[in-house]
Amino acid sequence: MKKLAAISLVLAMTAASLAGCGSTANTAAPAESEAAETPAATTEETTDTAADTVAADGKVYNIGICQLVQHDALDAATEGFKKALTDEFGDDVKFDEQNAQNDSNTCSTIINSFVSNNDDLILANATPALQAAAAGTDTIPVLGTSVTEYGVALQLKDFNGTVGGNISGTSDLAPLDGQADMLQELFPNAKKVGLLYCSAEPNSKYQVDTIKANLEKKGYTCEYYAFSDSNDLSSVTTSAAQASDVIYLPTDNTVASNTGIINNICLPAKVPVVSGEEGICKGCGVATLSISYYDLGYTTGQMAVKILKGESDISDMPIEYAPNTTKKYNKAICDELGIKVPDDYVAIEE
Repeated sequence: MKKLAAISLVLAMTAASLAGCGSTANTAAPAESEAAETPAATTEETTDTAADTVAADGKVYNIGICQLVQHDALDAATEGFKKALTDEFGDDVKFDEQNAQNDSNTCSTIINSFVSNNDDLILANATPALQAAAAGTDTIPVLGTSVTEYGVALQLKDFNGTVGGNISGTSDLAPLDGQADMLQELFPNAKKVGLLYCSAEPNSKYQVDTIKANLEKKGYTCEYYAFSDSNDLSSVTTSAAQASDVIYLPTDNTVASNTGIINNICLPAKVPVVSGEEGICKGCGVATLSISYYDLGYTTGQMAVKILKGESDISDMPIEYAPNTTKKYNKAICDELGIKVPDDYVAIEE
């Protein structure tokens, strides 16, 4: 009996041992499976981490663009600005381009949205856009363009060419004494010059005041013809055409958006128009001392690159100006009015 009991005990222990081995084998398979899955999971996690690292290292600059209104000059400045930035940063710069439809209140709304988005830099294209940006932020860098005189636009006393703070930019001021010289060159026998401008644009008033002084030194009699907006442009232009030998138009945004109204009045009346920029001249003028707004915008973009890369402090950056001017003329209108221009004038492309 003792031998049988001993044999039974040995058999029971052997069976238990075999069962244990079987259990270990069954457990090992899932363990191997988990081990096989673990490297894959680790690889995926590593890949995600690497992607996050790339995204973190590759800075994407967000630029807000507030353009007052759509017309040739401002459009060209915006395009030049964007080109300079994409030349430098490629796809690592994003633009939020907004048009205020010639409404200063809309400029403020647009600027506030850029501030809420915490954009890296703001382009303010035209004086009302710059004024809105100056009121909207004192921390985000703001570059103006297509702004004639920053001291006038921002009501700065003793302006020395550098705004300071978070604002700088480029000016579209073509030499007003040169424009007066050009008017005299083309119309030496004229007596009365009508100065047509929008009273809501302070830089337009600055231009007509300045050129008035230059023209009066040359013996012309000058008269202001101010309109408040496009609603009274037609009536004021009619008055100017009836009383003037020549009309002068500054770089005025309301004028630039409504050259057809002016041309439909002045051309039948045979009254020539000299303008402060090429886009206006193309629509209703005979000649202009023109700058390139595309080049002006590109220069502004180059300033932005220096700011974003930390190469320049905007508070120390002086306002920059268009380096070159060109005498240009509108061949179609000159032909219709029988005006012959000197050989150094370049025809505006139609």
